[in-house]
Amino acid sequence: MTNFIPVFPLEIVVFPEEKLNLHIFEPRYKQMIQECVANKKSFGLPPVFDKKPAEYGTLMEITEVVKVYDNGEMDIRTRGVSVFKTLEFVKEIPEKLYSGAIVTYPDNVIEKGETQISTIILNEVKRLYALLNLESKFPADKTSMISYEIGHLVGFSREQEYEMLQLFTEVQRLEYIRRHLKEIIPTIQELEQMKARIQRNGHFRDLTTGDLNL
Repeated sequence: MTNFIPVFPLEIVVFPEEKLNLHIFEPRYKQMIQECVANKKSFGLPPVFDKKPAEYGTLMEITEVVKVYDNGEMDIRTRGVSVFKTLEFVKEIPEKLYSGAIVTYPDNVIEKGETQISTIILNEVKRLYALLNLESKFPADKTSMISYEIGHLVGFSREQEYEMLQLFTEVQRLEYIRRHLKEIIPTIQELEQMKARIQRNGHFRDLTTGDLNL
């Protein structure tokens, strides 16, 4: 399917099913959101790199208008729906302040893939948070996850998040996460060992040379 959507480029990557709260204050986006709400339309959120919107982005639906201020600014809740690919950016739309894009929607498998792989990765993410002393930041109610739920929890750069946005099967995305964890966990373990050595400096320690024949 190909269609035209208004776009709201931002310097973030949003995954399908992700919830995002936004404060809308620029005139062009106030107009865009007002029209989306009135017409029950979604908008596109392409991430920005080097001051240019990227080719792929996420279609966002507005789930709630939390507050409308006297000056027209708004607080809204949104949710990622699907990944789109931009065929053409339309910078100027007649009688509109905002831009748009002609987009298509790649086939994308969001459902959970292999349970065994996802369980292993979930346990590795928990291990990562433990190594960083961030257990309290990990969602306590999570016993299983799909890749998009894990994507923002593993320390990806924005460029890596964008690369994962372009993977369209759950197995591919889980494998991408697994490779990343395999690369970074040894480094974190080394940092933990270094921190432990530094903390021991200056302490009185019981040391022995053992049974040396001197």
